[in-house]
Amino acid sequence: MKKLTKIIMAVLFSALVVTGANAGKVYVGTNSSFAPFEFKKGNEIVGFDMDLIKAIAKEAGIEIEIKDMSFDGLLPALQMKKIDMIMSGMTATESRRKSVDFSEPYYETSQVVITEKTAADIKDFADLKGKKVGVPLGTTSDVLTTKIKGTDIVRYKQAYMAILNLNKKKLDAVVIDKEQAKGFMKQNEHLHINTAKAGQEEYSMAVGKGNKALLDKLNAALKTIKENGTYDELIKKWF
Repeated sequence: MKKLTKIIMAVLFSALVVTGANAGKVYVGTNSSFAPFEFKKGNEIVGFDMDLIKAIAKEAGIEIEIKDMSFDGLLPALQMKKIDMIMSGMTATESRRKSVDFSEPYYETSQVVITEKTAADIKDFADLKGKKVGVPLGTTSDVLTTKIKGTDIVRYKQAYMAILNLNKKKLDAVVIDKEQAKGFMKQNEHLHINTAKAGQEEYSMAVGKGNKALLDKLNAALKTIKENGTYDELIKKWF
């Protein structure tokens, strides 16, 4: 009986040690279909966001683990505490601020329209009215395009699926982030980035509502790497 008790106590102690070792780890949610911010290279997720969060984590003295999931699943995962933060080219909208807290902005961008080079009837974002438009599900592209009444919106889990259907002439246009659009242009010379542009937006890291301790660490580390030149080096590397 004493031997059995010792075994049980040893197992419990081991469990406590493991739990303690993992207690400080920060789980970072991302969606690896948003080049050049986050994308798959072999089995590794790489990109500007990934390098940036690694630099921030090193500066803040925190251990991170990346969790890849669909973009529309990131906010629910954060709210359910399956992850501790989001680093995935996410815009800090007022709607999202109701359920999560955002860091200081780390990148400024805008949404653009991709069409066939021969398309001449989309000169303004509002010209998407009456058009069949592909967007990545749950993104700013989705939100902005939804505001244009009369637009036939087709939502995709990943942006490349929208481009694929534009190539098949199943869509009139695709709305995505301008940096992501540049990447697609290298592989699709018959397409172009239309002159129509939406408003500017800023990407931020997201944490659970009220998680001030983590948020303060992220903001402080981001400020430091912007001041010491690390941020500029990453901008040059990826853009």
